[in-house]
Amino acid sequence: MEKNKITGNTLIDLGYTPGKWFKDAIAHINEEGLVGDAMIDFLEQSKPAPFLELHEKAVDFSINIKAENELEKKNVNDVILTMKELMKTPTIIDGAVMPDACPTGKIGTIPVGGVVAAKTAIHPGMHSADLWCSVMLTDFGKVDPKLILDAGFAATHFGPGGRDRAHQYRFPSDLLEAFEGNAFLKEKDMIKMARAHLGTQGDGNHFMFVGRSKNTGHTMVVTHHGSRGVGARLFRKAMKIADKFRRKLSPTTLNQNAWIPFDTEEGQAYWTALQIIRDWTKQNHTCIHDAIAQNLNIQIEDRFWNEHNFVFKEDDVFYHAKGATPLKKDFLPETDSRRLIPLNMAEPVLIVEGDATPTNLGFAPHGAGRNTSRTQHKKSKEHMTIEEVYQEETAGLDIRFYSNEIDISELPSAYKNAKTVREQMDEFGLGKVVDEVLPYGSIMAGDWNKNAPWKKKRGRK
Repeated sequence: MEKNKITGNTLIDLGYTPGKWFKDAIAHINEEGLVGDAMIDFLEQSKPAPFLELHEKAVDFSINIKAENELEKKNVNDVILTMKELMKTPTIIDGAVMPDACPTGKIGTIPVGGVVAAKTAIHPGMHSADLWCSVMLTDFGKVDPKLILDAGFAATHFGPGGRDRAHQYRFPSDLLEAFEGNAFLKEKDMIKMARAHLGTQGDGNHFMFVGRSKNTGHTMVVTHHGSRGVGARLFRKAMKIADKFRRKLSPTTLNQNAWIPFDTEEGQAYWTALQIIRDWTKQNHTCIHDAIAQNLNIQIEDRFWNEHNFVFKEDDVFYHAKGATPLKKDFLPETDSRRLIPLNMAEPVLIVEGDATPTNLGFAPHGAGRNTSRTQHKKSKEHMTIEEVYQEETAGLDIRFYSNEIDISELPSAYKNAKTVREQMDEFGLGKVVDEVLPYGSIMAGDWNKNAPWKKKRGRK
């Protein structure tokens, strides 16, 4: 070792923690011949910021839910347990749970029906892969709802994957430019998926609901879906980047609660990508609704939409909603104060208005939620045939499954009691119902996996 050259041991003796930064710091000090206060000043500027530790005690959050029976008690307890762990994340400053809340994932994962406010940080895991899951309503006036449902079946697409090239909706040129100009979205495979998935609704609890306004008698369509494979692909990219920041900034933070700091190049690009995917998702709804009007040659009377799986920015605070309807006007500046809350296929879609309060953080429930998993619900119906369950729960309604296979885990009994959710909305100040879309019929994906081609092939082997 050359005389007077410093080493890693020199820095350790001075009280600095070893890391990758040592190599460059030592090289610079030796090259510049820094000694004494000049060396210490440089080291203080060069050393990494200290790790952000978890909050010792969970940040307080508002509980806008209560149990009405034994089954719900377990659900509520599980929701509170996971929220308490989540609220220890260093960036978190506030939170709330809605009446439709239910846990998903391991302890510390944001529950469905959860809202979390974070300072200068975007947490991809808190908006989840079903990015910008949302609902749109179009008012078609005094039109036979069966005509609308028939046209809707022809216009939409449920199930996995996207549309073949012959049946794709037009991809707007300005949206294409936005994709091509963003670091997260510009890959050819991402753009190819965005084209193919436009005009598709996926599976699970996504739907097309047709009904009549309680106030006007007009026939209305409500669609429910998110950003499909495009949003899921963006989510996976973001989670990898967030985890790199987590390991550097806060290794004790749970993997699922990693974040991308907004004041970084990655944070700025990701925030822009989120807005582009928002535009794509809105276009996804729009092209389906417009196709119904065009196919029937009818006028559109009214239209509005809102997200309920998203992240919104207010100053330097990011509100993450994993299934919660934004009431606050500032969250949806391009629309009026009306918001949509679907319950189940046999109940009205609620049209609500409301204001932010200290306990709702500007949000309302996004639906009825579940008390049990899909699998548990199916087991509870094993004493009946699928057809018997369907007939009992959809009597008087025109309920269609795109795959022609009934999915009983999406029938009304799979969800929380709609009356209870509405009562708790009133009790906790979570929006006022100003109209209801009374149900006529719905389209859902159904159990598309039951007769999947790969299963048929396996059966022939």
